[in-house]
Amino acid sequence: MIENKRPGWSRGQQDTVNAVFRRSVSEYGPRLFLDDAGTTYTYAQAHEQVCRLANGLKAQGIKKGDTVVTLLDNSADTVFIWLAINTLGGISVPVNTAYKGEFLRHQASDAEATVIIAESDYAERVVQIAGDLPTLRSLVYRGARPASLSGFSGQSLPWAEMVSSESSDPVVDVKPGDLAMLIYTGGTTGVSKGCMVSHNYACNLARQMMALTGRTKDALTWTPLPLFHFNAVASTVLCNMMLGAGVAIYPRFSVSNFWPEIERTRATDCALLGTMLTLLARADDNEAMLRCKGQLHAVWGAPFPQAIIATWKERFGVKSAVAGGFGLTECAIVTHLPYGMPDKPSTSGMRCEWFDVRIVDDEDNELPDGTAGEIIVRPRQPHVMFEGYWKRPEDTMKLLRNQWFHTGDIGKFDEEGYFYFVDRKKDYLRRKGENISSMEVENALRTHPAVEDVAAHAVLSDLSEDELKLTLKLRPGAQLKEEELFYWCADKLPYFAVPRYIEFRPELPKNPVGRIQKYQLRDEGVTADTWDQERAGVKLSKR
Repeated sequence: MIENKRPGWSRGQQDTVNAVFRRSVSEYGPRLFLDDAGTTYTYAQAHEQVCRLANGLKAQGIKKGDTVVTLLDNSADTVFIWLAINTLGGISVPVNTAYKGEFLRHQASDAEATVIIAESDYAERVVQIAGDLPTLRSLVYRGARPASLSGFSGQSLPWAEMVSSESSDPVVDVKPGDLAMLIYTGGTTGVSKGCMVSHNYACNLARQMMALTGRTKDALTWTPLPLFHFNAVASTVLCNMMLGAGVAIYPRFSVSNFWPEIERTRATDCALLGTMLTLLARADDNEAMLRCKGQLHAVWGAPFPQAIIATWKERFGVKSAVAGGFGLTECAIVTHLPYGMPDKPSTSGMRCEWFDVRIVDDEDNELPDGTAGEIIVRPRQPHVMFEGYWKRPEDTMKLLRNQWFHTGDIGKFDEEGYFYFVDRKKDYLRRKGENISSMEVENALRTHPAVEDVAAHAVLSDLSEDELKLTLKLRPGAQLKEEELFYWCADKLPYFAVPRYIEFRPELPKNPVGRIQKYQLRDEGVTADTWDQERAGVKLSKR
């Protein structure tokens, strides 16, 4: 019997996005809140904008419990409209700006929004599918009038007309457990589903990031992460709002503009994604980068390989560079490393006060430390996880076997309590009697100087066990032969993880949120362009 050393249920902190914003306005009114590519807003100025938008939405009939879909690029207005929707007790539904056609129709229809707010270019996409959106009543466009708007039968109006002249705060009674957002999943296991995010869940994620990052009111966090992602909204904007700190929003990531922006804004830390961290670490020196050495106290992102962490610390003078935790949209951050605690290579934090996290086998029996199994989660406090999938109780219950949320991920804890993410359960494969983590194989391949991106995935073999295939994209101008890569793998990987199949492609299939669609690669299997070690007659002795 494994001893349970984890504490039980507690009330924890309970809060709402609206209360956090009002406190920040009251306490930090004159302080910088947002830097929108050079245009700045204090907390007090932001509050006026939010109230005018909230009153404008109220005039459009938006009330507590209504959903509002937004299709917006990064800007201060995107932050303001989110806060305005929540001010009325409405539910913000930020949609990926890459979506169009069926991807867009599914989420807009599923959310049952009566109002959609979009950039002008994206508004044209909405017009194209408007006939399949039975609840849509109004379309608000930000920017020039879309050329195709004449084909829209509902009400349409420019952003400026939605902004009310009334700047009073339309106070609505909103509780911590009320919904603040619908954040749609990437749809890697079927159609995308709306994760119901309560006000307190969003606030708790912000509190987790405070503990993880060590940010203070003097911080200025720079980020190009899209504001249709929960990460940027809660982990950066809402987190800094709690502190009275500033946020610099950038429209989209650029290697060449990164260091000039850090210099211009005097940012103290930044929030990025794993690919951005690697691209910057590999980029050439520039004058702004040299002048900014040591300016950034911290950088956060995932995945964050140890070699790239070392580069950020040594080359850029960053004091804290860690991934810091493991989480998912449904459960926030379930393991994390509090700021200042000693890091351990290849780990993703430790257990935290908000969640009970266990590692189990296929029968939900808890496994001992050091043994990999599925990660299951329960909250220890009210409203710190999602409230389920929007209008999909059956899908919610499928993942709540034995009253635990089953993540579909594989991980393990060591004896010191550090957590190791191993792989997605469906991406974990078995070959030559050994279990293989596709993530570990991919991390190894990304250290090859010619490799830009890679997917390690299974191909069903004639012997009923998996075979391993690498599908790769090379860096621009790089040259690499399959046999050369095969022998490189033989030197770097255990014999059972050396791939039988290799295929180079100009692009890897990805969904609109940028995740590689491994299920598509698995289904395609061995294509006409796939190199086969056995057919090539290349031998590998067991090492």
